[in-house]
Amino acid sequence: MQSVLVLLQIQRFMLFVCLLMHSLLQVSYTSWFLDAFNYAMATNMDVLNLSIGGPDYLDLPFVEKVWEITANNIIMVSAIGNDGPLYGTLNNPADQSDVIGVGGIDYNDHIASFSSRGMSTWEIPHGYGRIKPDVVAYGREIMGSKISTGCKSLSGTSVASPVVAGVVCLLVSVIPESRQKDILNPASMKQALVEGAAKLSGPNMYEQGAGRVDLLESFEILKNYQPRASIFPGVLDYTDCPYSWPFCRQPLYAGAMPVIFNATILNGMGVIGYVESPPTWHPSNEEGNLLSIHFTYSEVIWPWTGYLALHMQIKEEGSQFFGEIDGNVTLQVYSPPALGENRPRISTCVLHLKLKVVPTPERSKRVLWDQFHSIKYPPGYIPRDSLDVRNDILDWHGDHLHTNFHIMFNMLRDAGYFVETLGSPLTCFDAHQYGTLLLVDLEDEYFEEEIEKLRDDVISTGLGLAVFAEWYNVETMVKMRFFDDNTRSWWTPVTGGANIPALNDLLAPFGIAFGDKILNGDFSIDGEQSRYASGTDIVRFPAGGFVHSFPFLDSSESGATQNVLLTSGMTKADSPILGLLGVGDGRVAVYGDSNCLDSSHMVTNCYWLLRKILDYTSRNIRDPVLFSDSVKRDTRLHVEDNQLPLRRTDVNFSTYSAVVGKELICRSDSRYEIWGTKGYNLQVRGRNRKLPGYPLIDLGRGLNSTVDSSNLRHPKLPVKNKGDSGKGYLDLIYGDEAEAPVTIASHWLVPAVVSVTGLLLFLSFWRIRQKRRRRRKGSGSGRFTNL
Repeated sequence: MQSVLVLLQIQRFMLFVCLLMHSLLQVSYTSWFLDAFNYAMATNMDVLNLSIGGPDYLDLPFVEKVWEITANNIIMVSAIGNDGPLYGTLNNPADQSDVIGVGGIDYNDHIASFSSRGMSTWEIPHGYGRIKPDVVAYGREIMGSKISTGCKSLSGTSVASPVVAGVVCLLVSVIPESRQKDILNPASMKQALVEGAAKLSGPNMYEQGAGRVDLLESFEILKNYQPRASIFPGVLDYTDCPYSWPFCRQPLYAGAMPVIFNATILNGMGVIGYVESPPTWHPSNEEGNLLSIHFTYSEVIWPWTGYLALHMQIKEEGSQFFGEIDGNVTLQVYSPPALGENRPRISTCVLHLKLKVVPTPERSKRVLWDQFHSIKYPPGYIPRDSLDVRNDILDWHGDHLHTNFHIMFNMLRDAGYFVETLGSPLTCFDAHQYGTLLLVDLEDEYFEEEIEKLRDDVISTGLGLAVFAEWYNVETMVKMRFFDDNTRSWWTPVTGGANIPALNDLLAPFGIAFGDKILNGDFSIDGEQSRYASGTDIVRFPAGGFVHSFPFLDSSESGATQNVLLTSGMTKADSPILGLLGVGDGRVAVYGDSNCLDSSHMVTNCYWLLRKILDYTSRNIRDPVLFSDSVKRDTRLHVEDNQLPLRRTDVNFSTYSAVVGKELICRSDSRYEIWGTKGYNLQVRGRNRKLPGYPLIDLGRGLNSTVDSSNLRHPKLPVKNKGDSGKGYLDLIYGDEAEAPVTIASHWLVPAVVSVTGLLLFLSFWRIRQKRRRRRKGSGSGRFTNL
């Protein structure tokens, strides 16, 4: 007994030291949290508030200790972060499904501008995030006590989080002690909070979660609570806009990539549960049979929570259907019997769907977004795209259509485009269905089969290709390295803002390549003012194409790092940044900066340019300004191979890549009929059954057909050897005008660094930030919040 008391005293002392060190140094380490969490479990704590967070959800010692905390029936409440209004900025541990993540609102029930937005990014880039925050609470100008005397006004999600922790404590206190152990746990408390929350009008699900926390409604739920499992959210309603954004912004249609909705299973019956049988879809009417759903889900639910992902497609019979589909998805969960019980606990979960369906759009209106080749922090040090921003060195917002590109997504929908997401290699889509493939800010490598297929898709199939690149300069990357005290190791970027050597391999069949300059400056096209922020330049482009050049500062020549970009002694020089080219039956457009599409650090947007590019790549509509004779190249733009950007030789890229050292396979976010294949020789595995009143339509090449690619041309890429005249596959298109050699992508292997970042435990309001890779309070972006 005495040894236990001594241990508790030591733990209290260590917690005090943690708080003192943080207040003095503004730094924290994972080990400090592990000690504090052990103290919380040793003292049988009921509710734990964390007004802290950071972007590293792969700090496994920390994450696994959080699982241990909740598995020990401690209800954890945590602030989601102060990186709003940016999307995809949820901090860990608030983004974990077993933790109650809290966002902030003001007294007018508006989402606080600083409150981080969802979706969670655990599953990205090869999946789809879940709804977070779980609930929101008042977090702006909240009165609290000063450290000395009196009161002060506090703002931040770190203020909203303890408000919810207080609500949880009140709910715990009103449940009779005889029932507390039976019904109170992290899952049942989250059920009470999200089911009792008041949904706000205006904000979407990734801004408010279930809505504003409501103490009385949650009490009514707990008062008569019987242990059960449920799905959060329990409804996906395409008619409920804007709450159901982004789903309500784009209806379903036949032939599209699966629309993925990722819900959370809450199991209030026990810390562990099991899904008894696969989920089932129960349409409420005949039209509901036009919907095909494939499910991925947690077969084992632990601790307290799991996931249920719906991969939804409209069958071919529905290519001309216009209307709504309604029905329920059911899922049965069971948990081992509780103490004193003889039978397992069983519960049926229900998710209600109400979906909009439209006829399949024409090819020119369909845009495919490449998500597969995106890499973000963690697991590696992926640097930010704009080097002008000096307080956030990490690119960690997801790079997804519905996170930091959500404004662009809304713009494209307003312009009449239908945007689909590809989370599989480029071999896994039918190019006949799409007007343009959109490649923005991509960091990964490419399979050789992808390079070969894309060349054929553009030249022979008429696919449009639009590429928005980013900076890439090895010397600058080396200068951006830092020493992380937590891991006791040097960290260096694994690539630049984009992987230019890989993009150059992909674009080589078209005679196009980017360089390694880092360009900055303002320019204007047809009266549209734009900012070029840490973009790259075009160094290869065929004759006959249209290339726009502008005077910019080249910060790579000055040896600039993230701390000093521009100096008074730097001079401007014309640099090509925008190129447009007709290639066989298709069209290609390349631009050297993606920052103008990314809401993370955007100065000015270039949505107007994207619309003009898509008009050209999808429909061959040529804007007179972009295609003026003054920018048409009579000769090719060309540099030698040894002047192209090189891959780094000191980074083990296979650690972060979905390509290098990996198998080429179509994932579950590609068309059902090619799951688990390489995407070639596509054959529909059996037709969908004919529905009464819905004849089976031969969609042909313009809609939802699958093409036998064995009949398509897949010529091998010629590689230029010493002594060659320089003519290759491009000569079939351009004749003598294009002499750029064509290369095949190679993959490089180099040493890896593994990340562990620190988090600090707070039971009250504290001020914390992340410096370099250390965690910041309520924020992972480097901005301060007054608490």
